[in-house]
Amino acid sequence: MSPSLMELSASELSRLIATRALAPSELMEAYLARLSAANPAVNAIVSAVDPDELRAQARALDNAPPRGWLHGLPLAVKDLVAVRGVRTTYGSPLYRDHVPEEDDLVATRLRAAGAILAGKTNTPEWGQGSHSFNPVFGATRNPYDLTRSAGGSSGGAAAALAARLVPVADGSDMMGSLRNPAAFCNVYGFRPSWGLVPADAAGDTFLSTLATDGPMARTIEDLARLMETLAGPNPGVPFGRDCPSLADRLEVDLRGRRIGWLADWGGAYRCEPGILDICARGLKVFEELGAEVEVLAPPFPAEELWDAWIRLRGFLNAGSKGALLADPHSRDQLKPESRWEIAFGQTVTAAQLYAASVTRSRWYAQAARLFETYDFLVMPSAQVWPFPVEWRWPESIDGHPMDTYHRWMEIVVPVSLIGLPALALPCGFGAGGLPMGMQLIGRDGADAAVLAAGEQYHRATNWPAVAPS
Repeated sequence: MSPSLMELSASELSRLIATRALAPSELMEAYLARLSAANPAVNAIVSAVDPDELRAQARALDNAPPRGWLHGLPLAVKDLVAVRGVRTTYGSPLYRDHVPEEDDLVATRLRAAGAILAGKTNTPEWGQGSHSFNPVFGATRNPYDLTRSAGGSSGGAAAALAARLVPVADGSDMMGSLRNPAAFCNVYGFRPSWGLVPADAAGDTFLSTLATDGPMARTIEDLARLMETLAGPNPGVPFGRDCPSLADRLEVDLRGRRIGWLADWGGAYRCEPGILDICARGLKVFEELGAEVEVLAPPFPAEELWDAWIRLRGFLNAGSKGALLADPHSRDQLKPESRWEIAFGQTVTAAQLYAASVTRSRWYAQAARLFETYDFLVMPSAQVWPFPVEWRWPESIDGHPMDTYHRWMEIVVPVSLIGLPALALPCGFGAGGLPMGMQLIGRDGADAAVLAAGEQYHRATNWPAVAPS
């Protein structure tokens, strides 16, 4: 047993367990030691399962035939995912003591691959906002600077990875919730093509096409393998698609590949000083690998994208959470940002909703034309550096005020609106020692190509190996 085991990737741990060079019970002791040492300061893992119960689960797997590549690996699941027998709060005081009797799809697939579900990763209330704090568990802190945010809504997952609490993690992404915390915490986050990871068969499954689950990791191999675990059709929901082979397709020659650098979309997406520069340094890596990088003009009006986004997002929030706003008891326990989302969504007219869908359709067609010329597009993963953990959200960027609680995350909207695959790549550390990253974006369905390009970048940089001090 050694705490250094928690430095290893999930794939490395999987191979050790498969060859019986490592027992799940040994790995569990390393996990519990690391949890005790690092989690109190970071607050990434919440609703931790009783250690004795975890030890018993691990011992039971020591001599059992592996069920999958995650056999015996302790993982924590995002607190927006129901896990059987583990407190699941969604970051809301309304569900402070909620213990589900059944697993959601993500938890089901992780268990089927052999994982031991050891707790939950922290998230903002209802996953709304890119700062992981809530009235149930408080704030998750950035392992690279405990005075700063870890991002969100998969902030607990990203921080747990960076702090070596888990080897791999699930996340979800509507408005950058995989990409923003990956940038803040110097790890990888992958938003797959929409439909590869299906939703649960609950609530609306026809109109809700803006969000998806996806993997987070410290290596691209782990990212690809976890993606294969999470993906695949769910017969109970529409629009599913088969997942291509990913982990065995990571070899690629980037010479001659064309990358379009969208930067800050012609100034529409304001970024704090230093962010565009550090992403430009990341692009230099691709050039050194043989790719050609070209600066692109904004391919679509940013304000039209934003207008469509907030109406579609508001419409979905009003539908799924409108009853919470209508009930005085639950309304008083909703955070102000959630109340605003629902109330705004209730003002969206049928004509506005249709117009938003037309804008979305036009942008999808324009993006498809871009990919006739370029293999990948690149933008920053976030517009601000990790900010003070006491803030609710950044109210301005470089002196320019934000008009909503999530406008500072706008740079992720072009991808989210049309469901493109996007890989958040770490770009290193800025002058203040804080992490930042960029989005590597592919055409719809080009998940394997995006991950393979990311693997070449990983081999050239391996930024996640730089652990927090």
